[in-house]
Amino acid sequence: MNKLNKMLCAALTLVLISVGNIANSDSSNFAGPYVGLQVLGLGAEFDGQSNSSAGTSSAVTDKAQAGATVTTWGIEGGYTIPVGESLALDVGAQYLEGKGTVTGTNSGAGATAGNVKFTFDKHVTFYVAPTLALSDTSSLYLKMGVSEADTNVTGDITTPGTLSGEMWALGTRTVLESGIFIRTEAGFTSYNGISAHGKGGGTAGADIIDSGTSFSAEPTIVHGTVSLGFRF
Repeated sequence: MNKLNKMLCAALTLVLISVGNIANSDSSNFAGPYVGLQVLGLGAEFDGQSNSSAGTSSAVTDKAQAGATVTTWGIEGGYTIPVGESLALDVGAQYLEGKGTVTGTNSGAGATAGNVKFTFDKHVTFYVAPTLALSDTSSLYLKMGVSEADTNVTGDITTPGTLSGEMWALGTRTVLESGIFIRTEAGFTSYNGISAHGKGGGTAGADIIDSGTSFSAEPTIVHGTVSLGFRF
């Protein structure tokens, strides 16, 4: 959180410095509450590891979705507060319905064998976005937020806690006289590591995962977003 606060202060400073270079723009045109519907392209990459009770290790990968892009949806809502002639602060929250999957295969002698799968979805982010008005209808913003996502597991392993991380994005927003706005955005969310270990309670054979076997991964989600919404 301290890192996020420091970067927020730095971003605000940069925006303030830039205000003097923007003419004929009015941040009040973007002020007020808003809601929006998002269409997203999501990509994911994972840094994963499996360690067996025998001391051997192997990579945890997801050949099906790591680095691939899937299309999903989201919703957002917030409030834009003018803090200067060309500067505003956007405070809001968004929900993304995007599922990522991490799979791992761990095989060895005896009971140390089995396949596992982590899934994480239902991404919720609370954000602030310093916004610079480029004209009476267009603005540029830097979005910073804290994110959480649900996790589930398949296999003879423990369930890790909720994912948490930091989201960063850069985008533009165009607001029409009617209040309808279009937002385009690109960014990423870096989540904390998730980990689990075997329970040793599966059925006999390959489904058993020894309690000394652990699995871990550090997922990063990248996104490209187009939003259509309304400013009240």
